[in-house]
Amino acid sequence: MLNPESISYRYLLQKAWPIILANAAVPLLGLADTAIIGNVGSVTDLGAIAFGALIFSFVYWSFGFLRMGTTGFVAQAAGAGDEIEVRAVLGRALLLAITLGAMLILLQWPIRFIALSLLDGSAPVESVAQSYFNIRIWGAPATLATFALMGVLIGLGNSRQLLLVQLFLNGLNIALDVYFAGVLGWGAAGIALGTVIAEWCSVIFAICLIVGELRVRAGNGREFWPVARILNRVALSKMLSANADIMIRTLLLVFSFGFFINQSAQFGDVVLAANHILLQLISFAAFFLDGYAFVVESLVGASVGAKRQDTFDIAVKRSSILALVTAVLLASWLWLFGDFAVMALTDIEEVQVAAGSSLFLAAIYIFFSFAAFQLDGIFIGASFTRQMRNAAFLSIAVYLLAWWFLMDRFAVNGLWWAMIIYVAARADALLLYFPALRNSIKTQT
Repeated sequence: MLNPESISYRYLLQKAWPIILANAAVPLLGLADTAIIGNVGSVTDLGAIAFGALIFSFVYWSFGFLRMGTTGFVAQAAGAGDEIEVRAVLGRALLLAITLGAMLILLQWPIRFIALSLLDGSAPVESVAQSYFNIRIWGAPATLATFALMGVLIGLGNSRQLLLVQLFLNGLNIALDVYFAGVLGWGAAGIALGTVIAEWCSVIFAICLIVGELRVRAGNGREFWPVARILNRVALSKMLSANADIMIRTLLLVFSFGFFINQSAQFGDVVLAANHILLQLISFAAFFLDGYAFVVESLVGASVGAKRQDTFDIAVKRSSILALVTAVLLASWLWLFGDFAVMALTDIEEVQVAAGSSLFLAAIYIFFSFAAFQLDGIFIGASFTRQMRNAAFLSIAVYLLAWWFLMDRFAVNGLWWAMIIYVAARADALLLYFPALRNSIKTQT
């Protein structure tokens, strides 16, 4: 039973560390693929994988709402003690994920054509990238279903099972990549095939884990798949509306970073490379801050479902304190020791100097970002997605206004300050809606 006394700092840390490790496992897979093909493949294979990974990263990131939307609905149902609704949310999320995945397969030709048209690669690279895409696209339903299943695990607070699924996916993928690309010499096509097989095996593994737990929670003699509840029009409409809001918010977030990179290119290749490296370090910090955000998603959702404003308050307060302390430590580390991280990522002296000159700004960005991460988690847990969408529009407007005012005056530093203002505006815009969110949780008497 959810209560304020159980939400200790130790409890929050125990929930957060598996999520941090699970987040860190994602980019490690990309590094492993690059290392494998870089040693056993050709330059063409390496370029094709870079293109293919970019295409699928963008496509799949657009469907990240399957994870976030599912988390809030599952957490609220679990908090209310409605186990039938927990299983119904799982059914709706899987139905939506598989439908969208099948649509991606059906639309693979126009997606591939548009994506490769936007990328400027050599004919051999684009030819291999096309073969990579043609194989990898068949994993789309599994990948999107895994997003939904991860949302269920986070909503239930099962962070260790989330880590287990990620380790299974990445471990199997790496093993298959080594066999297909290394032993059999199939190059980029082998990498794609290994990834598809790993994605389908992992979704089966995750379903077995989740169904097993939900059967225990349901008890004997209960219908596991409540078809009538899964297909309930009101619930389906609510889920689709929430997911549309989150998708718009995510696309605006993707735009903000794409705009930053595009504007960085205006200052030349050295600045572009330096800012890319600094963004990788910021992404590393996000692994840690996301850990607390994911935990608060589950706790806020459970508080909303149980109608417990007291547990909401303590979960928000203590997780935010931990996130603040972590942000201070991460920002301080980057400010004091970031030069060593930059040198580990590049040996080009001009890029090292350019990155070093902006390290303090990247550190300031990390410090301010913790509030945006935390509030995202709070609003996702409460399913206040319309407010998230509105806040995203407001903050992107502030970002573009800051860029217009600062970049001409302060060059690269002005661009960085615009990004810092943007991440602060993301938090401030959500804070405008926070009182209404909190007041919507009516404590039961």
